[in-house]
Amino acid sequence: MNDSIAQSLRLDGKTAIVTGALGIIGKKICYGLAEMGAQVAVVDLDRTKAELFSIELANQYHVKTVGIACNVADPVQVEKMVKTAVDSLGQVNILHNNAAGKSSDLDAFFAPFEEYTLEQWREIMSVNLDGVFLVAKEVGKQMIKQGIGGSIIQTASIYGIMGPDHRIYEGSEYNGKPISSPAVYSASKGGVVALTKYLSTYWASHGIRVNTVTPGGVESGQNEEFQRRYSSRIPLGRMASAQDMVGAVLYLASDASRYVTGHNLIVDGGLHAW
Repeated sequence: MNDSIAQSLRLDGKTAIVTGALGIIGKKICYGLAEMGAQVAVVDLDRTKAELFSIELANQYHVKTVGIACNVADPVQVEKMVKTAVDSLGQVNILHNNAAGKSSDLDAFFAPFEEYTLEQWREIMSVNLDGVFLVAKEVGKQMIKQGIGGSIIQTASIYGIMGPDHRIYEGSEYNGKPISSPAVYSASKGGVVALTKYLSTYWASHGIRVNTVTPGGVESGQNEEFQRRYSSRIPLGRMASAQDMVGAVLYLASDASRYVTGHNLIVDGGLHAW
């Protein structure tokens, strides 16, 4: 094993799958992986956009890429997605299990807990937790088949490990709509943390490391009032940018973290430390 720290952070010769690759965080992660030399399978719902973004990555960083459409809540599509990635890029060494659902009905998504419907709960869980399970299962099987280990990084949320301060949502909006943080989101992301810990011990004998990245609040369309209220709760005094997550994921993807598994790397500006 090369002991050069700089070299251990490089990902040359490795292949990464990123789900939710067209999202705010996903795109930044894809750029980072490609910059460090990894081949990248860009996975999201829209085939055309995924393919176009994969071409952009290939042209900018001179790595091999592929764009794949996949609904991670569909086991048939997930199985096909992993096969396509392997057929196109040769293997899979890294998974950023990052896809999360956006509700088809924001009023139902932000409804009070006492009025929350089971249908809305299941819609979010089908992607945020079931999808993480399905993708991890198929990628894990492939990594075991390859016999060379691998790194799986799963995206959770600060509200998967602590309750939200509901006071910060007074007068807060997202893209012009009043917002809150629904219980289903916390429950799904808490499940991701627990699943990560389980898989880290379950697959350790295969050399597969499984870790979680837990972002704090990321700037993504919230109004000024929300940003002010949220930032006042953060020791570092601001919301996160998507770029703030890249270093954490690249570290966990690389050999620099070769002795790290079952860990939840919290990237929240210190919120959990208050």
